Amino acid sequence: MSIKVLIVEDDPMVAELNKRYLSNIEGFQLVGIASSVEEAMELMEKSEKDIQLILLDIYMSGKNGLEMLSTIREKGLPIDVILITVATDTENIQTALHYGAIDYLIKPFEFTRFKQALFRYKEKFEFMHKQKGLNQKDLDQKLLNSERERMNEQKVLPKGLTKNTLLVIIDMIKKMKSFSTEDIAESTGISRVSVRKYLMFLAEIDVLEETLTYGIGRPVYHYSYKGNNEKLEAYLV
Repeated sequence: MSIKVLIVEDDPMVAELNKRYLSNIEGFQLVGIASSVEEAMELMEKSEKDIQLILLDIYMSGKNGLEMLSTIREKGLPIDVILITVATDTENIQTALHYGAIDYLIKPFEFTRFKQALFRYKEKFEFMHKQKGLNQKDLDQKLLNSERERMNEQKVLPKGLTKNTLLVIIDMIKKMKSFSTEDIAESTGISRVSVRKYLMFLAEIDVLEETLTYGIGRPVYHYSYKGNNEKLEAYLV
């Protein structure tokens, strides 16, 4: 059974990108694209196909996405919503979660994150539609724990660090295994000061082991790769 999806997005290029991404994920069927809340509500009323999931932007002309989400909840419609938006302020995010948005993607996002959101939803959707009832163990393992894991895993890099630069440094770290700040700076072309910030961060989250070596001149920090990738992946989602 395919999950029927409506895209509500007023930017044609973003709508097309979401459509293309969706087409690459098995188990979902696009039933329409609306460029406004008004058009989306009209399409929902006229559609002969039950819509189960909406990919919804917040900032649009006319009514915004949060108003639509509120209306869906007021009407008691059995439709789930994933927000896909540039809105990063806590007020909008809190409002979306209060109204029951199941995920929140901030533009621009990568296909990996989009696919992750859809896979999570599909897993829950299929689980819920196969069960007539749930015991506490199923509820904890299949639904509640996955929500807690999702909140825990979406961690933010410290200010001044970027995911792209982190990936470059991580790639070099895996090749060297044991190294100094200067080694990484020379191999990547990234400034020593910047590299030092990334290595300190990786040591803090237990991906690297840091030792201070004393010799002639100033002390030198040496690092070794511990391979603790689970903690690192939380920052690369």
